[in-house]
Amino acid sequence: MPSALPRLVVITDWRLPRARLLTALERALEAGPEVAVQHRHPEASGRVFLEEARLVAEVCRGRALFVNGRLDVALLVGAHLHLPASGPSPRDVRPFLPEGRLVSVAVHDAREAEDAVGADLALVSPVFSPGSKPGDTRDTLGPHGFRGLVDRLPCPALALGGMTAERAREVPGAWGVAVISAVLEAEDPRAAARALLDACAPPHG
Repeated sequence: MPSALPRLVVITDWRLPRARLLTALERALEAGPEVAVQHRHPEASGRVFLEEARLVAEVCRGRALFVNGRLDVALLVGAHLHLPASGPSPRDVRPFLPEGRLVSVAVHDAREAEDAVGADLALVSPVFSPGSKPGDTRDTLGPHGFRGLVDRLPCPALALGGMTAERAREVPGAWGVAVISAVLEAEDPRAAARALLDACAPPHG
């Protein structure tokens, strides 16, 4: 697998106080070069979303940053792009991205897995009940369901949804994990990120 792909993606939660969020991201990135950040804030206006993206890009300082769903913002801050399941396909956006930029996609079911052609990375969810979304009523995939989608994907997969270091050891076929609360709400985000990385089983190729 390409060494540039992150093994841990920390997704922003702008319900947290801004200073606390940015500090937690900075600490998480100290866990190593395999940590990336995804800027996600679906409730934000375009202007606020860009302002926040610039703040996160400053924290990342050249480390891997994915922008959720906004090609224009990704280009403006020099970031990679994450595509929601309802968004354009990787093949739609690839011609507009500079060489070397990564495209990740959200995957929740078999059809979305098969539509991920051209993606570098897939965030597959919800594997377990998301800690950051207590009202989420979607059926969880569980380790077996996750593995079934991994087998359909053309790219490596990160497990998303209720992931902890303990659960990361239970998920077969994962390249890594993506999290929100497990890192952002940890007492020590750096240690939490490191524990998640250590728990990810070496990928089998």
